[in-house]
Amino acid sequence: MSEQAVLFQEVSGSGGKNIGIATLNAEKALNALNLKMIELLQAQFSLWEKDDSIACIFFQAAGEKAFCAGGDVVALHGGSAAYGEEVPNGYCLEFFSKEYALDYHMQTFKKPIVLWGHGIVMGGGLGLMDAASHRVATETNRMAMPEVTIGLYPDVGGTWFLNHAPGNTGLFMGLTGANINATDAKFVGLADRQVAHEFKPNVLSDLLAADWTLDADAVVSKILRGYEKQSIDKMPAGNIQPNYDLINDLCDGDSAAEICQQLLDYKTDDKWFNRAINTLRNGCPITPHLVVAQMKNGAQLGLADVFRMELVMSRHCAGKGHFKEGVRALLIDKDRQPNWQHKTIAEVTSQEVDEFFVAFADDPLAHL
Repeated sequence: MSEQAVLFQEVSGSGGKNIGIATLNAEKALNALNLKMIELLQAQFSLWEKDDSIACIFFQAAGEKAFCAGGDVVALHGGSAAYGEEVPNGYCLEFFSKEYALDYHMQTFKKPIVLWGHGIVMGGGLGLMDAASHRVATETNRMAMPEVTIGLYPDVGGTWFLNHAPGNTGLFMGLTGANINATDAKFVGLADRQVAHEFKPNVLSDLLAADWTLDADAVVSKILRGYEKQSIDKMPAGNIQPNYDLINDLCDGDSAAEICQQLLDYKTDDKWFNRAINTLRNGCPITPHLVVAQMKNGAQLGLADVFRMELVMSRHCAGKGHFKEGVRALLIDKDRQPNWQHKTIAEVTSQEVDEFFVAFADDPLAHL
């Protein structure tokens, strides 16, 4: 297979229309997004959006394990500051601003984007998935926004899509980095259709044979609806909906510290729930405060302003040390022993949290 990080192909369909196929091609890295991949996607999507011969885009990834496991945080580690340091975060600024611009472009794209979100879809991968117009989850899915493990927060539009999840489920996912499957993803609004992975060639074949003189979004929806009906018995049982009332109750509080304490005090034999709680327990103490604050501050914002707010937060994350320490412990030294600046969630002050929302003099996303 080519070493190109993203592969692009135009396949001839019916009626003189073509399908643009974009393939993330970093299988060994679980298709984690790096800056080059983001730039390639933005450039090609811009061309396809203007090309009248392109009816829709089919967005997929190489390999069977993952659509995209997230952003290349190892590269971001090199451009971020450790505790007490002040280093230029030019790479981090460029990465985050271009990543969010791509997500926004996909969110506002003028043609259907069918995203085949199989396997692992986390962090930046979930940002891509949420941004597509037709989001397909499969029986192989393991999705999450696990930024609490690395001292970041659910970015890539997480402020938007977690706020739009039912009840307090979005808040729960952001606080705990809970793993969800295809059934959960549809329940919380992160997937439009659940289609068995085996039907992927069929979906693509039907798109190529489709009548694109009709409404394009309706054409895609009809195709996916048909395969979803054939896939129902192949999908796993969800975990979010059965625990919906419990999640709403435990995540009902007046502060991040109060909500987290309620979650940490809860005792259950549910393995899925316990895994989520343990991720919170072992995560960065400041992340839950950022999650609660971003959900509150971003609740009434439009999509463009959400990405602008997140860019401010991410620039601060790159400069304050929590992020660099989290990535070091999990992915660089791999000792899984982060030395967080705070030992408990309760130690974090409101002033520290407020500092993550202080705007910079420049705004690279002003054009959105």
